[in-house]
Amino acid sequence: MEKFYLSGIWHMKGGGYETDGTIPGSVYSFLLNKNLMPDPYYRDNEEKVLAICDNDFEFSRKFDYKKESDDITLVLEGIDTLCDIILNGKKIAHLNNMHRTYKIPVGDIIVNGENFISAYFYSVDKYVKEADKKNPRPGCANPLKGYMHLRKAHCMFGWDWGPRLPDAGIWRDIYLVDETEPHIDDVRILQRHEDGKVFVKVTAKTTKPADVKITVKSPDGEVFELQNGSETEIKNPLLWWPNGFGKQNLYTVIVKSVSGGKVTDESIRKIGLRTLKLVREKDEYGESFCHEINGKKIFAFGADYIPEDNILSRINKERTERLLRSCIYANFNAIRVWGGGYYPDDYFFDLCDELGLIVFFDLMFACSSYDYDEEFYKNALTEITDNIKRIRHHACIGLISGNNEIEEETVYWDEEIKKGYLELFENRIPAVMSELCPEIAYVPSSPSSFGGFNSPTDENYGDSHYWMVWHGNLPFTDYRKHYFRYLSEFGFQSFPSIKTIEEFTLPEDRNPFGRVMELHQRNPSANGKILNYLSQTYLYPSSFENLVYASQLLQAEAMKYGVEHLRRNRGRCMGTLYWQLNDIWPVASWSSIDSAERYKALHYEAKRFYEPVHISCEETGEYTVRRDITDERIIGYETKAKLYVNNETLKDVYGEIEWRLTRNDGKTLETGKENITVKALSVNSIEEIDFNKTDVRNNYLWFAFNVDGKTVSSGTVIFTKPKHFNFPDPKLKLSVSGDKITVRSDAYAKYVEITDKTGKMILSDNYFDMNKGEKTVYVISGTPEGLKVKSVYDIR
Repeated sequence: MEKFYLSGIWHMKGGGYETDGTIPGSVYSFLLNKNLMPDPYYRDNEEKVLAICDNDFEFSRKFDYKKESDDITLVLEGIDTLCDIILNGKKIAHLNNMHRTYKIPVGDIIVNGENFISAYFYSVDKYVKEADKKNPRPGCANPLKGYMHLRKAHCMFGWDWGPRLPDAGIWRDIYLVDETEPHIDDVRILQRHEDGKVFVKVTAKTTKPADVKITVKSPDGEVFELQNGSETEIKNPLLWWPNGFGKQNLYTVIVKSVSGGKVTDESIRKIGLRTLKLVREKDEYGESFCHEINGKKIFAFGADYIPEDNILSRINKERTERLLRSCIYANFNAIRVWGGGYYPDDYFFDLCDELGLIVFFDLMFACSSYDYDEEFYKNALTEITDNIKRIRHHACIGLISGNNEIEEETVYWDEEIKKGYLELFENRIPAVMSELCPEIAYVPSSPSSFGGFNSPTDENYGDSHYWMVWHGNLPFTDYRKHYFRYLSEFGFQSFPSIKTIEEFTLPEDRNPFGRVMELHQRNPSANGKILNYLSQTYLYPSSFENLVYASQLLQAEAMKYGVEHLRRNRGRCMGTLYWQLNDIWPVASWSSIDSAERYKALHYEAKRFYEPVHISCEETGEYTVRRDITDERIIGYETKAKLYVNNETLKDVYGEIEWRLTRNDGKTLETGKENITVKALSVNSIEEIDFNKTDVRNNYLWFAFNVDGKTVSSGTVIFTKPKHFNFPDPKLKLSVSGDKITVRSDAYAKYVEITDKTGKMILSDNYFDMNKGEKTVYVISGTPEGLKVKSVYDIR
């Protein structure tokens, strides 16, 4: 099937602007590329450019077309959002859903020769304001009022981490198709696994009668010919595994329609041979919630993904690939697509297939009530059908959730909203899922326990979102009171990297309570919350740069507390997806990678706490029972440690746990070693060690797990708060040899940070603890120029 693409140079006018630009594109991309508006991400420019969206805009172009039939279809894969399509002076459609693919017959309108097409976009800002006046509905407090009245990415109206920039434009491909010859309309791929054998059935539908030829090619080049709609055994099957468990073997499925002896269309998809189930079984705690891949129940390591930019034309495969490869760097095997954005492009799922990331996928509904009427249902279900058909063949799809957090919020809304919610998410969408992809697990909401508003936040059933650490101001240690079956959202904020802050601010802006820094913080009063947690943990930083550094350490430590505790309870808990992986713009947020693609301390910490074989310590210290230093004479304390080793691999591991109680100047006080076997996909521990009220201000514990004489995982803990520990000046020094950077320390150093002049250098390890001595890390990307080094000692 040949496509006549209409992308390229278009003309745009509206709101007093008139310019040319490139489609796919938008109002903002056209204006930015011609320097007709300021960068909305710089300082307080967001406020200045929001008003642009109060205007209507028209995109248009001429094109020459060789018309050979009257059976022509205009295909629009992404229109954002309220739009009239006009062809040769005739209005052919009014569109209102950015998530849908529209197909419009135009054979009686298009002419042979020159044609003129225009897309007239109405202001969504005006539309939602009017809709909110007529029918105010409950929802998220951060976006522009009325946002839920449009099927547009909710976060483009603002969120508690994103700007209010409701752009408009043609954001995906637009093209013409001559329907004279048959082409492939749908491809359904099913697989059956039985006694080590794999059978594949491919069913293709064509727009007109045609022969269908189907070929499946294995990763090692073996070719299988399939009959349309018939099951065929794939000999010597090579299975697909998530990252960390095996290879991401992908088979290529080629489907061709043939008519009159020639190929009229071709569709190519890649599939992974695997079984991927959501296991929910009753047990002593409640009910399990875990991914089972090829018969193995695995613990999900990952984070939540949001749109990478508010201006969608700036998102591309190369950028997304860098982000997803950063997930692999941090040992992820899963990723959750959050429901307040948009349905990602095909390449997102291709990359997840190739890299081995199981996708926990929200449909695009979040934190809102909707106009639950027949028109809304029809629009929403068409949107879902378009996208599920597009993505259902992917090996990476592990779970589909109907929405983000709507069930737990609808509990507090009126009966009419509850009725509409149940009709959509627990009746109509499940029916569509059953028809289109019954092999993919579906849950009505994230979080959800049983559905039907029955205890949606019960941590013993379903997946959970937990925010009492952060929103509830509870300490990091509170995570250890909970045993979530699968924690799909939890987080802690930090500031973006100092280099990123320097790119969107002026020097006078760099105060956490200044106007610009607060505009780049969308969670109300959250900069103060960061400083509140900082006051509980660290000494007060004397410089803004060290404040940024300290905020990132808080974030890393918080997530480490949660993940390590839940990994220690593997079996009961089977997944942690922290909020959030990435940013949509430069902002203080919960991300581990900021908008400039700079790693925060959390991303390096994630690489460690998501190690497949990982040692962790459950310590008891000065503040395990005490809440404050003033409790010193009232409440006693103990200093103990229990060491655990997690093995999230398919093979048993035999090794040695080694530990040293050490003084801050490097002197060893006590040591211990113990051999231990950790079965595949399990956790094991040694007896708790009592250090008999060791000097919490000067002594710390180092521990490691060694296999065949090599340390595979290590860490340190202190038994008091960092602000009360006597960190000596470690006098850190760096030396560089090729791609190696060696740090020398004269004493115990915690969270050693190495940065280069760009802030974008990626190392094999960073923000690490080290004993007195040397540690060498490797440069993964970037150039080690203009290096700086610091540690917790410098927070003062």
